[in-house]
Amino acid sequence: ADVGKRMASMDGDADRLVYFFVKAGSDGLGLVDGDKIATLFARFIKAQLDAAGLSDDLTLGCVQTAYANGASTDYLREVVGVPVEFVPTGVKHLHKKAHDFDIGVYFEANGHGTVLFGPKALAAIDAAETAAAGSVALAVLKGLTLLINQAVGDALSDLLAVEAILSAEGAPSTIAEWDALYVDRPSRQLKVAVHDRAVVKTQWDEMRVIEPVALQDAVDAAVSACGEGARGFVRPSGTEDVVRVYAEASTQAKADELALALAKAIYEKAGGVGNLQTSI
Repeated sequence: ADVGKRMASMDGDADRLVYFFVKAGSDGLGLVDGDKIATLFARFIKAQLDAAGLSDDLTLGCVQTAYANGASTDYLREVVGVPVEFVPTGVKHLHKKAHDFDIGVYFEANGHGTVLFGPKALAAIDAAETAAAGSVALAVLKGLTLLINQAVGDALSDLLAVEAILSAEGAPSTIAEWDALYVDRPSRQLKVAVHDRAVVKTQWDEMRVIEPVALQDAVDAAVSACGEGARGFVRPSGTEDVVRVYAEASTQAKADELALALAKAIYEKAGGVGNLQTSI
């Protein structure tokens, strides 16, 4: 009886939101995460800006971390037509970077995020609404500025904004349609215990290792061997002596294989300790 019903979940302090639904047949549970919430917001806001004639006056962009699924990045850039910027893991970095746009959308995959309307955007929407009374697109944009909490992490406000968008004309009418806007690439995350995580240093956006150089060389080789569409990176944890692995590929089997290869590279070139994981 629950097949296709739209359901949502928040964490204990209600700053993270994800949606989920029971798929038809034996396909199990569908998870609509923060990446898909961000794409829904960016897609809808872009359509309203276009309809209101404000697309040339205001910048709209999305901010992600390296953990964002690559399919979401491609969808935002190639289908929605908005720029995407990358920052280190942590909502404080996303929030700060989102201020670089007049309207900045950001969500971590875990559902932590919001939309920021800067002073220029607020002024432009107010001025245009006054000049073009009766414009539905402008009224919708104004409504979103009032509905969305621009503080970091208000899952209830985010949920109300999602529900408002899904009820609007031209938006996906069901959660299955929303989920099908793009298909996530298979991915796998692992972690490897190391003697000292400080041995591994990454560039600012955490997508590439600066030291040890041999580790990044091994990552590049493993990704290249995995074939077209593969992506992977390693980064030291901020809280414990482990190095985290993210792998993405065209199939789940390839993503698992890549993740294990990256874990082995960490173990051998960054002082791994304990038993190395060799299977998934």
